[in-house]
Order: sequence, then C-alpha cells, then structure tokens
Amino acid sequence: MAEGDTGTESGTGSGSRRQPQRPSLDPASAAIRTALRQQMASIAAAPSSETSRVIVAVSGGADSMALLHACAFLHRRGEVDARAVTVDHGLQEASPQVAARVVSIAESWGVPAEVAAITVSAGDEGIEAAARDARYAALESARIVHGADWILTAHTQSDQAETVLLGLMRGSGTRSLAGMSPVTGRVVRPLLGLERAMTAASCRAQGVEVWHDPMNANGAFARVRARRLLATLETDLGQPITANLARTADLCRADADFLERSAEAVAVEVRGRTDIALESLLDLDDAILSRVVREWLVSVGVPAQNVGAARVAELCALIRAQAGSAGGASDRGDSGRGARERLSLPGDTEAVVGRGRLLFQLAAKAR
Repeated sequence: MAEGDTGTESGTGSGSRRQPQRPSLDPASAAIRTALRQQMASIAAAPSSETSRVIVAVSGGADSMALLHACAFLHRRGEVDARAVTVDHGLQEASPQVAARVVSIAESWGVPAEVAAITVSAGDEGIEAAARDARYAALESARIVHGADWILTAHTQSDQAETVLLGLMRGSGTRSLAGMSPVTGRVVRPLLGLERAMTAASCRAQGVEVWHDPMNANGAFARVRARRLLATLETDLGQPITANLARTADLCRADADFLERSAEAVAVEVRGRTDIALESLLDLDDAILSRVVREWLVSVGVPAQNVGAARVAELCALIRAQAGSAGGASDRGDSGRGARERLSLPGDTEAVVGRGRLLFQLAAKAR
C-alpha cells in the first residue's frame, strides 16, 4: 500500500448511491502521529514560522518504520523537515540490502534519506554498547552536516521497561533506573509513551514493509532475555509490568534530576582538582556526596567505566570516617583517626583521605 491513510466507502442504504468518505486512519497510526506532534510542540523554544529539521533514525524494524511513516506525513504537510538516516553497522551480511530498502521506502514517501556506514569494534562493555555508541555518533554527524535541530529515535515504552529491568538486575542507582528521557541533548524519543505493539499495529494497518532483525531473537544478548522475561512476567503475574516499569522510570528520573542539580553546585567547586578540603564534603547528604565523588573521580581522569557504585561507596565511607577528625588531624601523624587512608584507582593512581584533605595522586608504588 502506498504511504498514507487507509479509507473505505459506505452508503446510506441498500438503494443509495455509494459516496466516498474521507480516508480513515487506524488508531495505532493516529496515536503515533499525535505523540510525534505533541513531542515536537513540547521542544519548540518559542512559536516560530520556522519548521524544525529532524534526522529520523531508521533501522527498518517496525518501531522506526512506524515513526518514519508518521514523520513522512508531517514532512509532506510542512510540519517538520525530515531526513531519514539508516545506520549500517556492518554486523550482518544482509545489512547493506536492508539499508538500501529503507532509503528506497523513505524516498518513495517523499523523505530524503541516506545510509551511514560504520565500523563497530567490541569494547570493554561488549558489542551492543559499542554499536550503540557508534550509531549515535553517526547520527550526530548527520545532524551537524545537514543542519538539523533534532535526532528522532523510535524507542518505545517497551524499550523503556527493558532498560529499567536491566538496571534492576545490575543493582543500579536512581539514574540508571530513570531509563531514557524523552529528550537527551539533541536526541528526541517521541514514542516512549507507546508500547511496541502499537508500532507493529500501525505498520500492519498501513501495509509498511518491516525488517525483523535476527539479533532481536538472539538470547545471547541481555536485552533480548529481558524482553522475554517481561512477557513472561506479564502473563504469570497478570500485571501491566511494562507500563509499571516505565512509570518507575518517570518517577526515578524526576528524583535523579533534582539530586544531580543539587550535586552540581558542589561538583563545580571540586571538578578537576587534585587537592580538596574535606570540610566541603563532610556535611553533604549521602545521595549528594556519592554523586559529587563520582563526578570528581571522572573529572580527574578515572575512566567512567571504572567508577562503579562499589568504588564510589568505598571512597564515600573513607570520607565519612573523617567526620569530626578533619580539624587538627594534621598534628596526629599517620595513626588514629588522623591516619591517611588510600583507595587504589586505575592507572597507578590513588585517592588519599586524611589530615583534612582528599587527594588524587600517583600511587606510592608508582612514584
């Protein structure tokens, strides 16, 4: 079916002449268009006659094709200026053909499109994380080249629930449980309020060809296992687990945003410094202190992937142990409550706590 609304004809009686009706739109496609319009309206800085330029990230799956379908409709109406970008990760033999098909469909709907071919090398966090980072880098490059305002991705409420479940399994904190934000920098996720079944229904109703990525059925990936587990939990418990986890993300995001704004007021004073007075940290609440400590460690060069919750908690405990002993500690030598405690860090570095100071330096053995 050509891209557009589906329609029917009906009559007023058995002997009446059939009259054409205005095309009808299936509920799923209507919901997707509404969500897209509302999201675009919410990120507009001010009423303007200028049309937002958007890069639409399209993989060929049902989620992104349904989003592209809605964007194409708004594009033809002049509500957005859209360009489709499909990223070929080069991880599957058929990926060039899938990318070419996406471009062909997008252009048939009146949306200019292109393929961004990238090379993905698995890093310390695995192939999934490496592919995600490379994909976002390619999309951001396309946004800059074409002078676009936003990058639209087709993450759904189902993706959000999977993200929260994965965070729970890792024992993550509030920020991780907050999942994905509707807007992160220049990345916009207009479908976060809609379940994945909605995008599949839209594609079926509109006759949109979709690609079923075999990696989405590969149980070797944690997200695939989380997706299967969610379906099982909803069936076994009889509860809307997907919607409930997405709501948990919204609640956690509000808390995390507030805590991070509060922590930033302190972090800005210690960021990048290798010698900090402990008195500036001792009165902080635990939720603020942990965020300041993590930000500080990253700012002095500790790789973010090595600044996990356990290491942050250990350093916070050393700082807390100095409560009441910062003053006068320098006269106590290296014993008692004035003793210096050391936490080894990557790259032959260490954090040293004691005598009223928090230091970042080369480890003693490396000097």
